[in-house]
Amino acid sequence: MNQTYLIAVVDDDLHIRNLVEAYLRKEGYRTVGLGTAEEGWDLWRTNPPDMWVLDIMLPGMDGFELCRRIRAEAEVPIIMISAKDSEVDKILGLELGSDDYMVKPFSPRELVARIKRQLSRWYKFNQAEHVPRLAAASPELSNGRLQLLLEERRVFWNGEEVDMTNKEFEMLRVFAEHPNRAFTRDELLTSVWGDDYFGSDRAVDHLIKRLRKKVEQLPIEAIWGHGYRMRTDGEESSI
Repeated sequence: MNQTYLIAVVDDDLHIRNLVEAYLRKEGYRTVGLGTAEEGWDLWRTNPPDMWVLDIMLPGMDGFELCRRIRAEAEVPIIMISAKDSEVDKILGLELGSDDYMVKPFSPRELVARIKRQLSRWYKFNQAEHVPRLAAASPELSNGRLQLLLEERRVFWNGEEVDMTNKEFEMLRVFAEHPNRAFTRDELLTSVWGDDYFGSDRAVDHLIKRLRKKVEQLPIEAIWGHGYRMRTDGEESSI
């Protein structure tokens, strides 16, 4: 199955790029190496890869900006790599939507292991999209002004459609199926990312932050020391 995946490695250090690509090709993956984020963005527009290994410090556009642009359009797996080991950079990477963060120097074998894990989760997630959910008998899920068309995977707010990525859609589905229920971050992490996710639960905070930017009046509220809930918005929820 590995040979079906194309992995883009974006790093201006040719030695690191070649090393990572060599390890990935040894595992049967297809790779493309790029030295700038601008080249990466062109690739995304013409032949989008299945996964990204993305350096932060790049000439011109940096890795943060490329990650932000890609994440605005899709939930393709992204692992960011950097010589910076500060908590601020890690948090920013997660906030922009990266799935993992590794600090240079790193073990190529560990990177490959993390890539395998991310692709395995991504493959299972996309397969699950096509499996009917027995718990959701109706193709429509609503909570006041929020409406989700489950089979079409479309979201409407006040009757107007809002573009959502896969994880954003899944997060809204969890809340809409259980209005007014308080969820811990770990519960949301498992529901949306899967029980094999090993990243920080801050990914939940960042995903909800993105949802609030897209729908400013979305009735999701933080519960201090616990997690989040979505209040019933205007009318009784129905499934």
